[in-house]
Amino acid sequence: MSDAESPDDEFEPVQVFGDETEMDLRPGSDDCYKCSTCDTNCPVAEVDDDFPGPKFQGPEQWRLKRKEDRDIDDSVMKCSNCMRCDGACPSNVPLSQMHNTARGEYVDEQMDKLSREYVRNRILSNYRFFASIASKMPRVANFVAGLGVTTWLGEKVMGISGEREMPEFATQTFREWWEDRGGAQVSNPDKRVAYFHGCYSNYNTPEVGKSMVRVFEHFGYEVMVPPQRCSGTPMFANGMLDDARRAAETNVEELVAAIGEGADVVASCTSCSMSLRQEYPELFDIHGIEDLAAHTYEAVEYLRIHEDLDGALEDADADFPDLAYHAPCHARNQGLEGQAVEVADRIDGVEATDVGDSCSGISGTYGWKEENYDTSMKIGEEMFEHMEAADAETGLTECPTCAMQMEHGTGYDVRHTLELLDAAIVEE
Repeated sequence: MSDAESPDDEFEPVQVFGDETEMDLRPGSDDCYKCSTCDTNCPVAEVDDDFPGPKFQGPEQWRLKRKEDRDIDDSVMKCSNCMRCDGACPSNVPLSQMHNTARGEYVDEQMDKLSREYVRNRILSNYRFFASIASKMPRVANFVAGLGVTTWLGEKVMGISGEREMPEFATQTFREWWEDRGGAQVSNPDKRVAYFHGCYSNYNTPEVGKSMVRVFEHFGYEVMVPPQRCSGTPMFANGMLDDARRAAETNVEELVAAIGEGADVVASCTSCSMSLRQEYPELFDIHGIEDLAAHTYEAVEYLRIHEDLDGALEDADADFPDLAYHAPCHARNQGLEGQAVEVADRIDGVEATDVGDSCSGISGTYGWKEENYDTSMKIGEEMFEHMEAADAETGLTECPTCAMQMEHGTGYDVRHTLELLDAAIVEE
């Protein structure tokens, strides 16, 4: 039995509502005794004196909402949804759930639907829709996105920071590659996984998805790639809960069907796995959602639990650069912050340095907004400094937007742990 099989490592989605069907978080606010630990662990509050912090955004707002005429404070839109407050709270107050719910109410009831902020946030939240169009002509899309006038218009018209560089679209999406290769190369009804690739691995970094497939097939798994939509993570962060629910309904239906065929669900993005197994059951009451949460894992976590990964890596080496590893906040929330460095340490010829527990600062769409860019970069300063101090010039992380921030702040190329595993145990 590997260390990863310890019961302490089993992820248990937060049970907030019990048997109640009414999603009323006001009673949960009474569990907060105002210790302010959440505020001291909030990366936004640390650098932005105007942000009141997660304690105010969560339990204090819900206490105030006992008066029915109380509006949601607009500062809830300054929360980056890194969810660090969840792990910091000693009383298990469902802080991020309170923030997501309050943000949804604020957008539904108080935000002007014709405002630039609403239109911009709706576009950022629905990246998959626009990426699916761009992927039809990826070279043209990359050329247009790289023009100075496009960046200028994005900032002046939409409020998207001109300091950011748009990610390039792959010339072949992961799903196109999957179709071209004829789907699964391993048939095994006793070992099946359904791959939730998410938007970024499909449209921008299909090499991550390819590595996932090769690694799992190496271990004898039959990989399924069900139809899927965005996990909903950027929609939660922008208060677009109706959009998130529509995406969740598709994902739950398709992934629960795969579970019915004997598969567990694995994701290569830690924000996607976080969404499927924590945020979905916290926010929605879709049939099968608890079954999906119970069967969802991050990909490397799944291998550590179900396979002898240490044995597979014994005497393994890889033609791979030394690495500066950043653990995404959503990986920390799932107890996964140490596994990438442990994997790298078992591979001859590869050194990985953990650059510490600071937040990258980008938090999905948060750091793309013009008004948040400076705050995002201040939050990321510690990570940039630690990366540059590490004896490596390549980054490693499991979150695509953390990878964007790492590249933006240091100029380093950034890889995924599945690519490292692919190089160590699959590639000749």
